[in-house]
Amino acid sequence: MGINMDQIFEQQDYYGIRLESIGGLGANLCGKMVGELAVRYLNLNSAGFSSYGSEKTGTPVKGYIRFCPPEQEIRVHSPVVNPDLLVIFHQALMRDLSVWKGCSDKTNVIIALDQGQEEGVMQNLPGIIGSCYVVNARQIAMETKSRINVVMLGAMAKVMGFVELESARQICRDNLGRKYPAALEGNLKGLEQGYEQVQQLSEAAFGKVGDTCGDNKCGSGKQGSENKSPVSVNDQEWGYATAPIGGVNPRFGSTVTADLSPSRQGYVPIFLKERCINCGLCDSTCPDMVFQFAKGTFKDREMMVNQGLDYYHCKGCMRCVDVCPVNALVRGIEAENPDKKYFLPNQDMLRTPDYYVKAGPDGYITSESYLTEKRIEGGEV
Repeated sequence: MGINMDQIFEQQDYYGIRLESIGGLGANLCGKMVGELAVRYLNLNSAGFSSYGSEKTGTPVKGYIRFCPPEQEIRVHSPVVNPDLLVIFHQALMRDLSVWKGCSDKTNVIIALDQGQEEGVMQNLPGIIGSCYVVNARQIAMETKSRINVVMLGAMAKVMGFVELESARQICRDNLGRKYPAALEGNLKGLEQGYEQVQQLSEAAFGKVGDTCGDNKCGSGKQGSENKSPVSVNDQEWGYATAPIGGVNPRFGSTVTADLSPSRQGYVPIFLKERCINCGLCDSTCPDMVFQFAKGTFKDREMMVNQGLDYYHCKGCMRCVDVCPVNALVRGIEAENPDKKYFLPNQDMLRTPDYYVKAGPDGYITSESYLTEKRIEGGEV
């Protein structure tokens, strides 16, 4: 694309990048490689850091990177509020309006998007951004036996316009070649495919975008957006004047509202209630309190009975399937089970988040071995 960095820094002090991801997709490492790439191969100063909590699969992860000319010191070490480039590592994150915060008509956006989901993207795009690019990062990663983060790195290099593909290859070799030499070839292929396959959404597509931020605070499309205000979030942020008295955090643990369904890689546990003996082993082994037990009757005895699963918090680790002694939980292909039986959200939650909506299963199968396995009522044993 041939963007001139001198022209960029004539108009602003920094070039800012924000990565929006979830644990397990490698955004933290991607951010580190992007920052190192600028210093080693672009003759730029760079600073970056990531923000995350427990590092548990499915929890929010944000990455921030700044570039500036080599003669300038970077004295800002806060999050990138108004990004020049916003990179979204999973399409389900688009439902959260805070992901779009600070975007303007100067913000280019890259979205990791599954094939055939382009129309759905239109419903979640804010009215005012620059250009929007999509890449089928998950499929590329599976075909090249790489990781989503290197695919997104390749897409970022292409969209930024001032990064040569060979420089991106070299930073990948520097960071992954020594630590994961056996996986380097696949990672390089994934990076190259991300660079080649990232595509820009058409201007006509932007014309279909509606106001997604409410109160008419966002534009109604890219056209004519120069007079619109930037993306805003209706929920007021907490500060010294708005935080609860005493500093109490009613969302303790910080993951109660996290929708972990994007973490699943094609499989989901299927509950066959008639087989269940209510032994509780599934509840004991589950890392995310998915199983909902309540007082009930089993074989004419009062006891705690398994009522169902909170699939919002299920990340598809399949530990419950491994530990169940009676095959009451079996491995199922999520694409074959869009309407899950015994889907019961956690009743102890303080509230149900507004953005708890259906997240489409990825539909990809990570192994061909399922074809030869015995199938039971839509699942596998």
